[in-house]
Amino acid sequence: MSFNRLTEENFIMYAMKTYNNVQCKNIDEFYEDLDRIKYVKRLLHKYINRGVLRERLILNHIIVLTNLFTPLGSTKMLFFRLDEEMHPALKTFLLYLNYLPDEIEEVPLSMIETDLYVTKKLREI
Repeated sequence: MSFNRLTEENFIMYAMKTYNNVQCKNIDEFYEDLDRIKYVKRLLHKYINRGVLRERLILNHIIVLTNLFTPLGSTKMLFFRLDEEMHPALKTFLLYLNYLPDEIEEVPLSMIETDLYVTKKLREI
């Protein structure tokens, strides 16, 4: 199965291929770890729609995701699962953590602006 480009059909296989948790005991734990993408999405949704930014919690989830999956794998999966309106904030968090790759086939990273408010909040940490 080719993973050059993430699709709904190959997403779970890609996640399994990039999964790196030696302490994982079963498939349920894998899916619990994968659910962290949903948590990031939910937190960014609250930021975009209500102006509530929980930057430390978002950072924590992204760091854990990157530790459980490869850095490139977690980044690709985040951009794939998150709505386009969330990409500027996500890019800003990834830049702050130095996790943003030079290129992802699915997303034109150079065309995504960074989020100035998120940048301001991260500089305060």
